[in-house]
Amino acid sequence: MNPHRASEALASRSSFKDDLVAEIPGLRAFATSLCGSVSVADDLVQDALLKAWSNSSKFQPGTSLRAWLFTILRNSYYSQYRRRVREIQDSDGVYARGIAVAGDQESHLDLADFRKALATLPPEQREVLMLVGASGLTYEEAAEVCAVEVGTIKSRLSRARSKLSELLGLDERPTTSRP
Repeated sequence: MNPHRASEALASRSSFKDDLVAEIPGLRAFATSLCGSVSVADDLVQDALLKAWSNSSKFQPGTSLRAWLFTILRNSYYSQYRRRVREIQDSDGVYARGIAVAGDQESHLDLADFRKALATLPPEQREVLMLVGASGLTYEEAAEVCAVEVGTIKSRLSRARSKLSELLGLDERPTTSRP
């Protein structure tokens, strides 16, 4: 390999590494929303990053690295999920709430209510809400990650937001009484 190509490859690898590191917070948030556990999410993110690093040659420059990473993470999650079919599922957080210590501030209660409401959403709606709403992916990127049409993403997101508003009582308007 000539020295010029070697330095280009090194610079490209360094840039790819920096781009991967920049995506870690979004990957963590998405992974946590999928599995509901920060420690499991961290393991999932690590697995996805290792897969991305080892397959960096398969990444097509000019495409969305974020969407590519989220697809790897999502596929890793569902692969692990299928392997753990016989484990106890805690999608509504019943067991987790029994372990967690409740906070004494109102914001902790609001967050707990949000998590509970989020957990009741169908997985497809929860996934899209986290991809678009929390992780900042575009509709097109989320559609690519989920392997569905953009219209499906918009529909799932709309239904998820409506259901969350309903569950959290945000769509209720205060009534005013007339004298």
